[in-house]
Amino acid sequence: MNKLIYFIKKIYTPLIFFVVEILAIYLYATSSPYTTAQLRSFNHHILGWSSGVFTKVSRFFSLEHDNIALNERIAELETLLANYRRLNSDVVETDLDISPELYVPAKVVSNTLNREQNYIVVNKGIDDCVRIGMSVLSPEGYAVGYITNCSERFSIATSILSTSLKISSRLSTDKSMCLAYWGGGDASTFKVADISKYAKIEVGETIEAIDFSEYFPSGTIIGTLESFEMNDDKTMYSGTLRLAADFSRIDNVILVDNRDIDQVRLLKKEPIPALDSVLPEQEDKQEPTTN
Repeated sequence: MNKLIYFIKKIYTPLIFFVVEILAIYLYATSSPYTTAQLRSFNHHILGWSSGVFTKVSRFFSLEHDNIALNERIAELETLLANYRRLNSDVVETDLDISPELYVPAKVVSNTLNREQNYIVVNKGIDDCVRIGMSVLSPEGYAVGYITNCSERFSIATSILSTSLKISSRLSTDKSMCLAYWGGGDASTFKVADISKYAKIEVGETIEAIDFSEYFPSGTIIGTLESFEMNDDKTMYSGTLRLAADFSRIDNVILVDNRDIDQVRLLKKEPIPALDSVLPEQEDKQEPTTN
């Protein structure tokens, strides 16, 4: 009891002030219809503002779930579209000579940026129809990497931020061929080389993967050209790209299965056949006779 009395004595001054303020506001609010309406309007404004803040906060913490759901929906629709194109190739016009067959959404478990050979671990594996060789794209469709190893529940992808990886590419407008690769260091820039000196090249040009690139579906965007220059021999251009995918913030990816690329890899591994095995058999030529 003594502690309670001591506590009340300690706070009685602000407590009395608070009670008097409440009483004063009540008397002011009920003094006329105008003041009552004004206070009600102010109260509604405060409630609306606090409700908006609460809604924004709750939406912020639900963004991860929404992103995962959106990624899954994108993968589902892309798979349906790919199947439709394949089944109706005679009526659907497409620029893709090699078309993907399956899209699998996945979440990035870990991602390295500071090595010469960087890797990405995702939470989908063999049980989710993931296999070695599948392309890894960002939700926007930008190049990220390709699957190199799988377990039942997880997979490892080689990131395009690997100095040993070379991607067959082209200029999106001019269609001139080039080679894109990572030179190490900055995780946001890429190198591009072997662009013909006759190519119509300019800063801001989009660089994309081509058919038979081995790693990505045709048209997959790698980055945009930031600068370029002619080589010493005055025969080719080389330049620097700004990567389209932001590897420092990558969280969700889409795994793309393209069975046709397997044939490309197989052809590159097979030895060149002997000439007589691919030429049609020719009949023995008879020497002309003279009468």
